[in-house]
Amino acid sequence: MWKMKNMPKINEKKYQEIILYLAEKLGGKIKGKKKLAKLLYFVDFDFFEKFEKSLTGDTYKALPMGPFPVTMEKVLADMTKERKIVVKFEKERADYNPTEIYLAKEKISGSFTEEEKQILDRVILKYGHLSGKQLEDLSHAEAPYIGTAPNQEIAYELAFYRGANSD
Repeated sequence: MWKMKNMPKINEKKYQEIILYLAEKLGGKIKGKKKLAKLLYFVDFDFFEKFEKSLTGDTYKALPMGPFPVTMEKVLADMTKERKIVVKFEKERADYNPTEIYLAKEKISGSFTEEEKQILDRVILKYGHLSGKQLEDLSHAEAPYIGTAPNQEIAYELAFYRGANSD
């Protein structure tokens, strides 16, 4: 198993800015924890594939519903406490758990490099309109998820086997 060399520490401010940016570009909200987790996965692994580093610095686990960033829930809790986002629950179907909706309450204040913005905008354009379930299915078909044992850490280096930047 590869170990990530020079993996950056998580920059929570940057992580929060990424979530706010995604929400802002998706009409002020992100519908569902699964969708947010998969968008972050695509941001990080697309960025790693192109620039050999992660944008959030988070670690991803291969969970049954797909890649999941291990620090995301802590970052969301901090953002809620700081009133940067509000979490609403929407009951879509009687047989489903309510969907968490993340509403951005703060505009992004930081700035992204041209490379960061390029990847963020690309992920929004390519995946932003998809549901959490559609993103789950896409992530399940990718080498990083396929090549990782259940509940184990996904090696960023597996991003090189995806071909995500070939389009």
